[in-house]
Amino acid sequence: MTDREPFPDPVLDPAAMRKQYRAEGLAEQDLATHPMDQFARWFEDAARAALHGTVYEPNAMVVSTADATGRPSSRTVLMKQFDTEGFVFYTNYDSRKARDLAENPHTCLLFPWHPLARQVIVTGTAHRTARDETTAYFRSRPHGSQLGAWASAQSAPIASRAELDTAYADLEARYPEGEQVPVPPHWGGYRVTPETIEFWQGRENRLHDRLLYTLRPDGRWQVERLSP
Repeated sequence: MTDREPFPDPVLDPAAMRKQYRAEGLAEQDLATHPMDQFARWFEDAARAALHGTVYEPNAMVVSTADATGRPSSRTVLMKQFDTEGFVFYTNYDSRKARDLAENPHTCLLFPWHPLARQVIVTGTAHRTARDETTAYFRSRPHGSQLGAWASAQSAPIASRAELDTAYADLEARYPEGEQVPVPPHWGGYRVTPETIEFWQGRENRLHDRLLYTLRPDGRWQVERLSP
């Protein structure tokens, strides 16, 4: 198939894919004063939908970063905490995302709750969490996930899957179930402090509702409606 040939199966043609969003709208008067309170409302909706199998992993978010030259990259991670100070996720500090954030701490988070015809888009600045906070979360992880944080040199080239499996097996033998796994020094959290948070609600005819909170210099949040 060349770039100009049509898709032989219309079902596989991206240009022919259409979905009409019929969800209720989002009005300014219905918003919480603080965007994190509004996020909590929507996150609860997504979490409840997950209980019924409608949304898969409601805490999944796309984290976009850019290096010092402005070259971007994105990946999906799991948000593990949110509060008035921002959104927290954990990663290997030697990974590509961490290297990017060391050079350029500005980042963007995207929560894609497609079955609800909703998105939340956050822009802000990422900072490493305190070590005691990282340790507390690491201790709450399943034993296998703790070993995995040691076994994988995230984002680094690896010769084969067998090499990864062998590294994990060696760690499993060294730290069997029930034995405390030390927190890797190269692993920890980031807290993204928001500067803008956009709530996107899908509507009919692509006339979506987009309401944007922007943090003002005086510490208050300003809300404005964006064209879809």
